[in-house]
Amino acid sequence: MTSPCKAHEANNSPLSPSRRGFLAAALTGAAITLAPMSFAAADNGSTKTKTITGHFDPGAADFVYLPVEVPAGVSKFSVSYTYSKPTVAPGLLNNACDIGVFDEKGTDLAGKGFRGWSGGFRTEFFISAAEATPGYLPGPVGKGTWNIALGPYQVAEQGMDYTVNVTLEYGADGAPFRPQYPAQQIAGRGAGWYRGDAHLHTVYSDGKRTPAEVAAGARAARLDFMISTDHNTPASHGVWGPLAGNDLLILTGEEVTTRNGHYLALGLEGGEWIDWRYRARDKGFEQEAQRIHASGGLVVPAHPYCPYVACRWKFGYDDADAVEVWTGPWTADDEYAINSWDSMLAHSVRTGGRWLPAMGNSDAHSEPQVIGFPHNVVNAKALSRDAILDGIRNGRSWIAESADVTLDFTVTSGSRSAGVGDRLDVGAESRVTVTAKVAGVPNGVVRFITDEGQTQQITLPASGAGTSTWITTPQLAAYVRAEVRHPMTDGTPSNGTAMGTTLLLGPMAALTNPIFLGSK
Repeated sequence: MTSPCKAHEANNSPLSPSRRGFLAAALTGAAITLAPMSFAAADNGSTKTKTITGHFDPGAADFVYLPVEVPAGVSKFSVSYTYSKPTVAPGLLNNACDIGVFDEKGTDLAGKGFRGWSGGFRTEFFISAAEATPGYLPGPVGKGTWNIALGPYQVAEQGMDYTVNVTLEYGADGAPFRPQYPAQQIAGRGAGWYRGDAHLHTVYSDGKRTPAEVAAGARAARLDFMISTDHNTPASHGVWGPLAGNDLLILTGEEVTTRNGHYLALGLEGGEWIDWRYRARDKGFEQEAQRIHASGGLVVPAHPYCPYVACRWKFGYDDADAVEVWTGPWTADDEYAINSWDSMLAHSVRTGGRWLPAMGNSDAHSEPQVIGFPHNVVNAKALSRDAILDGIRNGRSWIAESADVTLDFTVTSGSRSAGVGDRLDVGAESRVTVTAKVAGVPNGVVRFITDEGQTQQITLPASGAGTSTWITTPQLAAYVRAEVRHPMTDGTPSNGTAMGTTLLLGPMAALTNPIFLGSK
């Protein structure tokens, strides 16, 4: 029986001897640590490179650590890597391997040693006191055991051959990097409805837009706020400060990319890092969710029905504050997410438990993905971190495909009224008027949906503007929410009224969180 990973190390000189290094530590959870690579001290200005090669069989651990003994006097730590991509049969997954690094402070879960992650987006990186490759944290290269983290998340049946090159440069450190975190509030902006995209990527993870380009895209989309969520790293947090302004609140976050789904950690403190090295069968998610909540941030499962490997959400929703039900251009994944979310609303009514608000974000990485398609329209007491997060947490928000779409959704009974995310506390037989005033969706369809399902469908005129009303009671509807759909792609109106047949629905243009009716 072969080990799931085998490795040997050599200097970069072809004349130097190599040695075979077997596992230096037993399998612990989903991680393995190999035998260390050692460097000796050297004169300032010198450069030393060593190489380790190895092989992963199918079934390799989630993370494999390659320890590097770093001596004193190192000013720059550089790594490059490659791995094999054999020919595989159609329908089978080929090799894919992520990379990151932890410094001398160790690899403990949620520990202090994290220094960067680029997933599979880059083949090389460096770290120095003054600067680092995007996705990695600048800072001194301290003496001690550093660990290169490989994440072989897909291994073909032929296995994966890998090569990792480590280069140390010796000398004095440059001027230290000084992060510039964005302000947490825009002065003078009081209560109102604020538009924002809370799922955005830059070159600091696997996006192709710079932070400046993302900020410009948010402004072009007429957003009031945005949240940066690069995968598994806070490295971009310290560059957003100069890009914010009185017209754009920029908050910091992270998309936490685990082997059993992704989630957004929204509103993190500048530089705060959330660990991702766990599966649904472990306890890591609960621990990290507690850390996020302790700092006032939000936990939001992202694209929960994404069909790609390691993408679909498997952790449940007990620790979630909201759920991303609409991600980028409307697809079948979003339709599944909306239906599941609606079932959760009905469950909360039946049990008297809390309900989970919906969010929509672009998850934009690069052209032609559009920043702000879709985005959240949040009723907040101020344009600030705490107020925006509070509005999202309490479901006082709706989702729009663009700033061209407006929606005013309310319920009234006599002198009482309630808006999105609230409750209209009236008797079970009280007459309740549901009103949706829409603009920006030519020939669109307005749907009112309750715990019973769709109850009303009204077609908008070619102008895209109209007001729809419906009379109900809390006895008939425990909650009501609104959807605005585009016509079908062939131009025919969405058909959501057919009983006993599959609903024919066009792409979503706007979606509200519910308004609850009656006493709780």
